Amino acid sequence: MLFNPRAHFKNAAILAATCAIATHPVLAETANFGTLILSRGFGAPTAALRGSIGGSYSLSAIANADRHKNKCLGFATPTPDHIIQLQQNFSKLTIQVNSGGKDTTLLVQGPGNTVRCGDDTGQNKDAGIVDSDWQAGSYKIWVGTLEPGVKSNYTISVQE
Repeated sequence: MLFNPRAHFKNAAILAATCAIATHPVLAETANFGTLILSRGFGAPTAALRGSIGGSYSLSAIANADRHKNKCLGFATPTPDHIIQLQQNFSKLTIQVNSGGKDTTLLVQGPGNTVRCGDDTGQNKDAGIVDSDWQAGSYKIWVGTLEPGVKSNYTISVQE
């Protein structure tokens, strides 16, 4: 027999399920180098995030400026480098990059598309952000450089 109705029905059901899955957005967020989950009182500083910079995607494509009108500078990859999940609201957080002196930048995009950007911190070329009113939720973090394609390793410390 050339036509098997059971096999045809089974294949059609598999195809329909595959199409349904493919058309729904993916809910899980991904990052190049992982996720960190923080609760208040996590201990300071926490230097749990490590990665490497090196991309040619302009961070200004995500945002030209942050909520304080700081320019969002630098080049990174289109996918965030890290995701920080805050389990509660934080009145203040400091995020600091340490790349051994490379000229780094930071872009942090949080709940409601709130954006925070950072560049040099004082005499240091590494980027940092010190800000208040961090709402509970998911924060995407991009670590960039002022020159596209520059490659270097870094760590990020997060402090209350």
